[in-house]
Amino acid sequence: MQAQELLRQLRIPELEDVCQYMHSLPANILMGVGALAALTTYWYATRPKALKPPCDLNMQSVAMTGDGYVRRSILNNNDEHMTHYYSDARTMYEVFRRGMRVSNGGPCLGSRKPNQPYQWLSYREVADKAECIGSALLHRGHSQTGDKHIGIFSQNRPEWTISELACYTYSLVCVPLYDTLGLEAIEYIIDQAAISTVICDLVDKVRLILDCVSGKEHTLKTIVLMEAFDEELVARGQQSGIEILSLEDVEAVGKAHHQQPLPPTPEDLALICFTSGTTGNPKGGMLTHGNVIANCAAFIKITEVHCMLNLHDIHMSYLPLAHMFERVVEGVILVHGARIGYFQGDIRLLMDDLKTLQPTVFPVVPRLLNRMFDKIFGQANTPLKRWLLVFASRRKHAEMMNGVVRKDSLWDKLIFQKVQNSLGGRVRLMITGAAPVSPTVLTFLRAALGCQFYEGYGQTECTAGCTMSVPGDWTAGHVGAPLPCNYVKLADVTEMNYFAANGEGEVCVKGPNVFKGYLNDPEKTMEALDQDGWLHTGDIGKWLPNGVLKIVDRKKHIFKLAQGEYIAPEKVENIYIRSDPVAQIFVHGDSVQACLVGIVVPDPDFLPGWAKKKGIEGSYLEMCASKELKNAILEDILRLGKEGGLKSFEQVRDISLHTEMFSVQNGLLTPTLKAKRTDLRSHFREQIDLLYATIKM
Repeated sequence: MQAQELLRQLRIPELEDVCQYMHSLPANILMGVGALAALTTYWYATRPKALKPPCDLNMQSVAMTGDGYVRRSILNNNDEHMTHYYSDARTMYEVFRRGMRVSNGGPCLGSRKPNQPYQWLSYREVADKAECIGSALLHRGHSQTGDKHIGIFSQNRPEWTISELACYTYSLVCVPLYDTLGLEAIEYIIDQAAISTVICDLVDKVRLILDCVSGKEHTLKTIVLMEAFDEELVARGQQSGIEILSLEDVEAVGKAHHQQPLPPTPEDLALICFTSGTTGNPKGGMLTHGNVIANCAAFIKITEVHCMLNLHDIHMSYLPLAHMFERVVEGVILVHGARIGYFQGDIRLLMDDLKTLQPTVFPVVPRLLNRMFDKIFGQANTPLKRWLLVFASRRKHAEMMNGVVRKDSLWDKLIFQKVQNSLGGRVRLMITGAAPVSPTVLTFLRAALGCQFYEGYGQTECTAGCTMSVPGDWTAGHVGAPLPCNYVKLADVTEMNYFAANGEGEVCVKGPNVFKGYLNDPEKTMEALDQDGWLHTGDIGKWLPNGVLKIVDRKKHIFKLAQGEYIAPEKVENIYIRSDPVAQIFVHGDSVQACLVGIVVPDPDFLPGWAKKKGIEGSYLEMCASKELKNAILEDILRLGKEGGLKSFEQVRDISLHTEMFSVQNGLLTPTLKAKRTDLRSHFREQIDLLYATIKM
C-alpha cells in the first residue's frame, strides 16, 4: 500500500496528458510512430562503432632525443628499430613455413584461364614444387657459396613465387628481370649479376634473351621455360651455348635428386632488385632476408589492431613481382597463411579477374586510381549525378573522419555498391604507393570503396616503404609517419633553400630495411648511403605539425634557368597534372633558357566534355591541333600553378600538345612508370626548340 501511495504522489500531469493524447491518435499514425521508433532503435543498436586509432593522430611520430631532425614511429615503445613481428618468421623461407602451418595446409597460390574459376595449389604443394626446383638448381651446380644468382623473367604467376621460394629454400639469391627493360638492360643485368640460369615464362622472352647474348661473351648456361616450346628454340639456344629446359623436367630432376633444405639467415642476401633508373643502366639493390622481414613487420604492426590479416584473406597479384612493393605485400600475405590469386596476365582482363577472385587485399598504384576516378565521373554524365557523387562521398568521408569505415551505409547501397562490386565486393584493405597520388582522387576513392585505404612512400633501397599512413588518419596530401622499422630525418639542401631547422630537407632513412648497397657498384652505393648508414632518397620532404611527412619536391632532377633560379620540374608537373584535360605533362627548362615550356598529352576521355564547355569541338586529333584549345589548357594549368603557390619563374611560358601517351613501350616511362626525362627531352627536342623560338619572337 505504501508503494502505491508513493507512485500516486509521483504522477506527472504532463506525462498523463501525453499518454491520453497518444491514445486518442488514429491507429495508422500510432503504427507509423512505432515503426519510426523501432527504426531509430535499430539504427542506434547496429550503427558501426568508430575505430580507435593506434596512436594520437595529432602526434604520429617522435623526435629522437638529442636530434630534433630525426623522427621515429610513435608505435615503437622505445628507440629500437622493429626487425620482425613473428619470432618464427625471420627469413622469407620461414615466412612461408609459418604460413603453411597457420593455414593448416590450405590453398596458397591460384591462377585461372579465360572464363574459368581459379585453380589453387596448397601450401604443401607449393613447398614440394619449390624443393624440387631448388634441388635441381643445386644438382646443376648452384650453391650458396658459389653460383647463387637465379634470374626470373616472368609475369606474375604461381611459378614466379614457387621459383622464388626455391631460391630461399636453399639460400640462393633471386634476381628479377623486368618485362620491359629492353635488350641493353637485360644484357647488362645478366652480365652484372653473372647469372647462369634464368627461369622464363614465355618463348618470346627466351628469344629476347638469346638476342641479348648472341655473338657475345656471357655467363648464361641454362634457360628454364614454364610454357611449351619446340625443337627450333632448343637449337637456337645451343648455337649460343645455352641449354633450354622445361620447368616440368627441372622439377623431375629435383625430385630424383632431392636435397634437404639449406635455410638462409636474416643476414643472407634474399634478392637483387634492379631499379629502373631514369638515366643510365639499372642499379642492383642488394636486399637481405632481414631487410624484407623488417618492412613486412612494420606493415603488420601498423595494421594489427583494425586490419590484421588471416588465413581467410585473398590478395590479387597483378603489380609486377619484379618490384619490391608487390613483394612485401605478398610476404605479409604468406606469413598469415592467406591466399594469392594471380591475374591472367592481361591488364585489360583485371576487372574480370577481380570479380572472379573477390580479393580482400588489393594494392594499387596512382595510375590505376586515376583511371578508376575518371571512369566513375565519366559515367556521371549529368550535373545531378555528379552532384550526388560528390555529396555522397563527402558524407562518407565525414564518417571516416569520425572513425567509421564501412560499405553498408545508405550511400553505399544507393551509389557506391557498383564501384565496390567492380573490385569483387570484398576488399577490406588497400594500399597505394610507387608515385604521388592526387588528394582529391584518394579522398574520393577512400569514401567510395569503404575500406581501410593506406598511402605509403619509399623506394627499392629501403626495401619498399619507409613511411605509411596509420588507421584512422584518412586525410590526404601526406605519406604518413615513419615505419616502426626505420628512422627518418631531413637533411639540408642549401641550393634549393631547404633547411632541416625549418622542418624541410632531403628525406633520409636509416634502419634494418635499408639495403646493403648496389651490386658491384661502390661509387653509386656511396652516393646513396652515407658513412653513418643513412639512405639519401633524393626526395624533398616536410614535417607537418602532427608528425607526418609530406613530399614536396625532388632533388635529383633540379636544374637552373639562365637567370640562376633552381627549378624542380616534378614539383611543377604534380600541380599541373590536376588539370582535368591533362593526362600527362613534361616540363622542361635548362641553364641557357630564361623560362619553362611543357609538353601536354590531353586526356582523351575528359577532353571532349571539357573542350565543349569552352566552345571547342571536333575529333581528338583536331582538338589537339587547335591553338584555341592549347591556350585554354595553358590558362587552366597556370591557374592551378598560381593556386599551388608556384613562383612566376616556375610557371611554363608555353606548351605544345601531343596525342600519344608517354609509355614504357615507347621508351618515355620506366617500368615503374616514372618519366625518363633524358629520353623525353630528346624525343621532344623539335617541339621544345620551336616553343623557345616562338617565345623569343
